[in-house]
Amino acid sequence: MPDIPNKLRRWIREPLVQFMAIGLVLYLLFAWHGDTGPNSYRIVITQGQVDALAASFVGVWQRPPNEQELKSLVDDFVREEIATREAMRMGLDRDDVVIRRRLRQKVEFLTEDISTASPPTDAELQAYYNQHPDKFRTEPAMAFRQVFLNPSRRHGETVHDAKLLLARLSTTGASADIKTLGDPLMLPSEMPLSSRSEVARLFGNGFADEVMKLTPGRWSGPIESAYGLHVVFATERAEGRLPSLAQLRPIVEREVLSDRETHDLDAMYDQLLKRYQATMEAHDSGTAAAAQVRSMPATKTVNAPKDVD
Repeated sequence: MPDIPNKLRRWIREPLVQFMAIGLVLYLLFAWHGDTGPNSYRIVITQGQVDALAASFVGVWQRPPNEQELKSLVDDFVREEIATREAMRMGLDRDDVVIRRRLRQKVEFLTEDISTASPPTDAELQAYYNQHPDKFRTEPAMAFRQVFLNPSRRHGETVHDAKLLLARLSTTGASADIKTLGDPLMLPSEMPLSSRSEVARLFGNGFADEVMKLTPGRWSGPIESAYGLHVVFATERAEGRLPSLAQLRPIVEREVLSDRETHDLDAMYDQLLKRYQATMEAHDSGTAAAAQVRSMPATKTVNAPKDVD
């Protein structure tokens, strides 16, 4: 008997149960208001709808509408309702990609709203943080100076020139003045402490990978980037670290809610798919897609129910 409340809570948290409950509430609400659905010729404008129209007006114009403006808003709302119902009577809502996508969004929004209704507990946050440390670990970072050599200006001598420059700078050391050395480049010659991603964004992935391997305190190279060759002096390195949960709480909470939404949405579709039978029929055509279909069985059933009425 003590397990019943726990089982009941788990049952209530099922996305499909919650989705059906919302549908039942909406059905009862429409039934309470009488025959005012899409097929009805009766339009009821509630005070809540009028208030919503006025609030939208205030949001745009930063003042409440006067009597005539409010009447125009209501008249336009009635016209929109009439146009919507007439379009549905004519079947204009069918086979419309935009409408189909919007309806799918609204169905999925219901599940997402349920998923985010309750904030994650401390235990959920800690568990997610422990299971996904790489999501929250900071990247290694490096501060460096670089001298650029442009291959288009060096006539095949770029590597040779880079080696000579490296020998010269190695003798001078950290105090070397690089302002007059190398070729122009629209990138900084001195980078502050920057993550691997930041370096890659400016110089390319290959350059970033090599720079992150350098030992601070000496000149190295040549290192190739998307632009040419570089002689690089690493000045400071910071290892990647994993901040504490307290420092990352808003970020972890956002990730947990996103993960919960995805899980609940998948669960909803898994339940609904049990009620549907999807088949793919092969047909004759010269297109590549049709050729791919012909290579499949004549019909393919996806998540078909055991019993179909």
